[in-house]
Amino acid sequence: MSDSLTIALDAMGGDHAPAIVLRGADIALMRHPGVRFLLFGDDDTKPSQALRAARRSSMRLAIEAVAEGRADGVVSAGNTGALMAIAKFVLKTLPGIDRPAIATFFPTRRGESVILDLGANIECDAENLVQFALMGDAFARTVLGLVQPTVGLLNVGSEDLKGNDAVRAAGAQLRGGMTPIRFHGFVEGDDIAAGTVDVIVTDGFTGNVALKTAEGIAKLFSESLRASFRHSVLARIGYVFARGALKKLAARLDPRRYNGAMFLGLGGIAVKSHGSTDAFGFANAIGVAAAPIYRNAWSPMTSSPGGSIPPTHGSGSAPGSASGASRPTAS
Repeated sequence: MSDSLTIALDAMGGDHAPAIVLRGADIALMRHPGVRFLLFGDDDTKPSQALRAARRSSMRLAIEAVAEGRADGVVSAGNTGALMAIAKFVLKTLPGIDRPAIATFFPTRRGESVILDLGANIECDAENLVQFALMGDAFARTVLGLVQPTVGLLNVGSEDLKGNDAVRAAGAQLRGGMTPIRFHGFVEGDDIAAGTVDVIVTDGFTGNVALKTAEGIAKLFSESLRASFRHSVLARIGYVFARGALKKLAARLDPRRYNGAMFLGLGGIAVKSHGSTDAFGFANAIGVAAAPIYRNAWSPMTSSPGGSIPPTHGSGSAPGSASGASRPTAS
């Protein structure tokens, strides 16, 4: 990592700002001693005010630092809609991309999968979904080290006739060899945790609901397990023997470990942190912006040969075989 790496932090974004931002920066600095921070403080921003009345907001100033070259990336736990609007306006989108998408990783039985979009775009047409698939493919190649990731469109069924018009039309484009990705087909909700494909593509509304549902189930499972071990003396004794394995499981399913979702398709690095996270989670979001492997994932989408996002209306090459390894965690 370069010693000159600078990350702009929206110090007022999130439910518990600025305290968790400052503590998170301290944790991140211990993990990434070569990073320096630019902190921007002001009021949080609503989407409706983002472009009109928030020219001097902490979020706007942090994003402008990236556009002006004073920072190499920005991290914010502020309002997703405001972050999307300002980042798209200030950093612009890459050629061939109409809308940025929020991408992150999801723990699966096979390891981890990429899932996008997670809330940046509530409504999407077929063209948006195809572009998301291309960006997710490029992201998974770099971060997960996959030669040719498998990509699936989230749907209410695996049959070709299932789903709304946008999903069916996007599936037809991806299935028809119009892009160079390895398209698996439609996948359902239970395929996310199963790891059926390497990249899950969906609109921001569905993706955000899926993510929040998974976080809620993980919390319910954790709380129920703790209650079960407190139920009796024998259960408490059993916990003593199972404690090591349970701690590993808790760490793997901890949402804070996966905090920090990157906006794909922008002309700069922007990372969205969960608004209700703590300092540990925010430090992981900073790690996404600072870690070389994530920063390298942005380069294939900005460079032109071999790694750029190809046009969505053209013939693609035939898919090859997939192979890869797990990414290093940000924590």
